[in-house]
Amino acid sequence: MNLTALGAAIAVFTGIGAGIGIGFATSKATDAVARQPEADGKIMKLLILGCALAEATAIYGFIIALAILFVK
Repeated sequence: MNLTALGAAIAVFTGIGAGIGIGFATSKATDAVARQPEADGKIMKLLILGCALAEATAIYGFIIALAILFVK
């Protein structure tokens, strides 16, 4: 088995973590808005910031995977 392909596959797993994190954050934000509808602006601002950070982690993992595969 090619070790570079294995390394790239491991790097792509960051997308799974980001997906789980974004789903969990969205779930909690929905619960928070349901409990306090007047705070939805602050909650959504924090949700978008958190999702952007989680998505950036997935993009970094994807870039590392591409670098492992195509740069030797």
